[in-house]
Amino acid sequence: MQMSFRWYGEEDPVSLDYIRQIPNMKGIVSAIYDIPVGESWPLEKILELKQTIAKHDLELAVIESVPVHEDIKLGKSTRTKYIENYKTTLINLGEAGIPVVCYNFMPVFDWTRSDLSYALDDGSRTLIFDEEAVSKMDPRTLSLPGWDESYTKEEMKHLLDDYKKIDEEQLWENLSFFIKEILPVAEKAKVKMAMHPDDPPYSIFGLPRIITDKQALNRLVNLYDSPYNGVTLCVGSFASDPKNDAVEILIEMLEKGRVNFMHTRNVKLVGGKSFQESAHLSQAGSIDMYQVIKALVNHNYTGPLRPDHGRMIWGEEGKPGYGLYDRALGATYFNGLYEACLKANG
Repeated sequence: MQMSFRWYGEEDPVSLDYIRQIPNMKGIVSAIYDIPVGESWPLEKILELKQTIAKHDLELAVIESVPVHEDIKLGKSTRTKYIENYKTTLINLGEAGIPVVCYNFMPVFDWTRSDLSYALDDGSRTLIFDEEAVSKMDPRTLSLPGWDESYTKEEMKHLLDDYKKIDEEQLWENLSFFIKEILPVAEKAKVKMAMHPDDPPYSIFGLPRIITDKQALNRLVNLYDSPYNGVTLCVGSFASDPKNDAVEILIEMLEKGRVNFMHTRNVKLVGGKSFQESAHLSQAGSIDMYQVIKALVNHNYTGPLRPDHGRMIWGEEGKPGYGLYDRALGATYFNGLYEACLKANG
């Protein structure tokens, strides 16, 4: 596997100089953040990002993400323009030699949490999802890091109203249309698509969510039979629903050859659909991380893996979930598990 790290560009308080000091760190997961959703990415900007990373002896391993415009998800007549722009971006990414694109099909909102700085017993701070707290939130006024903040309050209201007309099956139809349009382009460009699951993997704010479990992933990969139509296997997202067995889901997708990118973080289930993001260590949460890495080794996974959301530890301040120290500890932990599993297999 290729150990990788999320980097949010020059404004990220975690520098490439620091990232390269993490043992066995090879890849960077990043994106172009100053282009509005729906517009195509110019080749020169992609090459500039790639070259900036290469100067630090690292490789741009994954684009996370090329956002999907809401008109595509809603199936509006304007989706054709945005899909053509998406194709142009994939062609340019292929021209630049970028091998993987992580993306999602979550309506309106990306990952959702109720608290970004929850104090754990050890004094570290973490992201949590409290089911009751989220049920009381007003999505029209909510903002979390990484979300598209280009909508006004009135535009957000109209967007949420639009989704009242869309149920899960209609969302699947719109996803199917999108997949069948872009995958031939992705194949030709040699860019592997990696769908990220919904986070958390169930409906919030009355919005439909469809990439939620093993059945959903099987339906997704069957929409277009190609290794380029794959998944970002985020074990933390799937394990956030107590009904999911994240390791079982991982193994099934590995057997199908559809795991194009790995997100590895641990979560601690605390009742109902509530959870806390924990240290990466198996005993800190509800996921057996040894079994995760063992499955990757047993299936000869050679793609990118990044330690996902980390706690804020040792007094660090920064982007919630994306500090340096705890994610670096996670990377080191996964390095150790990976070496042990390799040597155990002889």
